Amino acid sequence: MFDQVRAFVDATGGATSKLSREQKGRFVALCWLGQILRHFDEPKPAYVADWEELPEWQRETDADIFERIEGAHMA
Repeated sequence: MFDQVRAFVDATGGATSKLSREQKGRFVALCWLGQILRHFDEPKPAYVADWEELPEWQRETDADIFERIEGAHMA
């Protein structure tokens, strides 16, 4: 996950700072989804839920993850 976010920040030249928290959270959620599908043939439905189906705490956590990685990489 760290490498995916870092690569995205690099690919945009740091323009990820212009993304909304929701957009950042969605990116993390999609990265998570990709990793789950890579490692599990039949994952639990909760592991592959769409953004709208995630609880609010999970959405906020995903946005926090992005922002923490982004901040550490841009420092």
